[in-house]
Amino acid sequence: MTDINPSLKIAVLTVSDTRTEETDKSGKTLVDRLTKAGHQLAEKTILKDDKYLLRAKVANWVADEVQVVLITGGTGITGRDVTPDAISPLFDKEIPGFGELFRMLSYDEIKTSTIQSRAIAGLSNSTLIFCLPGSTGACMTAWDKILKDQLDVGHGPCNFVEIMPRIKEI
Repeated sequence: MTDINPSLKIAVLTVSDTRTEETDKSGKTLVDRLTKAGHQLAEKTILKDDKYLLRAKVANWVADEVQVVLITGGTGITGRDVTPDAISPLFDKEIPGFGELFRMLSYDEIKTSTIQSRAIAGLSNSTLIFCLPGSTGACMTAWDKILKDQLDVGHGPCNFVEIMPRIKEI
């Protein structure tokens, strides 16, 4: 495991037609948590709910070899919620367990309302992409109960970081 860098380059994208840097609590929560965990913030941005803008931004991050992309917002079922539709075409491989686990954990907090979440994750080239709901609580659940451990090389029995060198083989 000597070739594994425990500090990852992570980009944060908030998807919203109304949030600004001052009002983006979910994006700030993710930035605070990832930097506290020792990771590097590659970039943080806010984009409107437009599937082509979202897809282009994330594709650029993948091309720039950002290792992880965290997207908050746009995962619901209303007409403006386009994040999964925008991002899933970029996936070489989907990680279905992420959405399933997120909804299971969310059930303890918001009960059956978790069924309205289309949280997804996947792999694009060698970049891990996680699409999270836009609420601060959902971002805390995803980071604290799933991502923090999976993006920590010391977490056992396994984690995403230790398989990253092999991810490039896809």
